[in-house]
Amino acid sequence: MADRILVHRIAVFAYHGVLPEEARLGQRFFVSLDCGVDLAQAGASDDVVQTVSYADLTEIAIEIASKRRFALIEALAESIAAEILARFPTVERASVRVDKPSAPVAAVIDGVSVEITRFRAAAER
Repeated sequence: MADRILVHRIAVFAYHGVLPEEARLGQRFFVSLDCGVDLAQAGASDDVVQTVSYADLTEIAIEIASKRRFALIEALAESIAAEILARFPTVERASVRVDKPSAPVAAVIDGVSVEITRFRAAAER
């Protein structure tokens, strides 16, 4: 799927992490989405009904990242990808990147990230 809808660096303050301080203090996270979806009909018709709303994608990421708590950002990314695929049948692929700029690492770093890609099951197509 060459067509993509991308949403970059959705900022969320949340309480994800393994350490007790992360659950108590919280920190900033950034979530980026890259969804493979056929955009030909939307491009030809100029009709929002023929696409996936980036506002809806953003809402999913914020809802999951801010209302649930995960020890691992891997699990956060997995949950977001699963919800996107469940809610939008036209999305064939969901890539989710979670950036954790204030990760408690004993080094000077810009942050850590995970990125996952999940595909719609062949039986669902």
